[in-house]
Amino acid sequence: MLHLNVDIDQSSGFCFGVVYAIEMAEDILDEFGSLYCLGDIVHNDEEVKRLEKKGLRIINHADLQQLRGERVLIRAHGEPPRTYQIAAENDLELIDASCPVVLKLQNRIKNSYDRQEKIYIYGKHGHAEVEGLLGQTNQEAVVFQHLEELNLAEIPKNLTLYSQTTKSTDKFYEIKDTLASSGIQVNANDTICRQVSNRDKELRDFAGRFDKILFVSGTKSSNGKVLYQVCKNQNKNTYFVSRKEEVESTWFTPYDTVGVCGATSTPMWLMEEVRDTLLEL
Repeated sequence: MLHLNVDIDQSSGFCFGVVYAIEMAEDILDEFGSLYCLGDIVHNDEEVKRLEKKGLRIINHADLQQLRGERVLIRAHGEPPRTYQIAAENDLELIDASCPVVLKLQNRIKNSYDRQEKIYIYGKHGHAEVEGLLGQTNQEAVVFQHLEELNLAEIPKNLTLYSQTTKSTDKFYEIKDTLASSGIQVNANDTICRQVSNRDKELRDFAGRFDKILFVSGTKSSNGKVLYQVCKNQNKNTYFVSRKEEVESTWFTPYDTVGVCGATSTPMWLMEEVRDTLLEL
């Protein structure tokens, strides 16, 4: 036995938007036994598998166009207007679990588009939330992940800047300042979810208190990749696992203190399984 001392970060795990979506899904599944979901309900394979056992069926946009008269969940990331049009045409009942923070951002971008502003969105190309935001502008907004993608000499001298809700606050303001110092008038809208952005500091504090850190996250989670790196920068003895079976006893020495934490898409039950596995080493 290694006699490890293990603690779970109680601030880790689902953000309120994901909690809201999963609770809605579980209520429908308990009542009806089945439910379609447009895309992974959360970027965590283990949680998706748990819900699939209860009757959740993951579909894509091509599948959606073939459905008739079914219930379909819209996850926390939100959807573009076209999805709602298809649902109306196909007599689909939408269970809309779009995160309120994302819905507010969609409305702000739509208002900017209606005012014919030049809209730039700091976000991940192809991300579900970003696709929903782009849809508010008839695909006309410019999405960029890195400032280097933009030719500062050629972009409009007056633009409106938004951000995907899960991006880094520091990076957003760095981008805004760089644009402004290039002579561009920037109408900057800080639309980053503070429940997500505040995780950086909380995780740095947490990771610094232990000999070893186990960061639990799905491999598809972009938020997970960012927060894992936050932990790794703070504590070089940080290990990434997606499930309890990936835990290696060789990572530890007897009586190590070990912190278990995760992404905003990581369920608490999964972190608890990892903790229990550690305690059995």
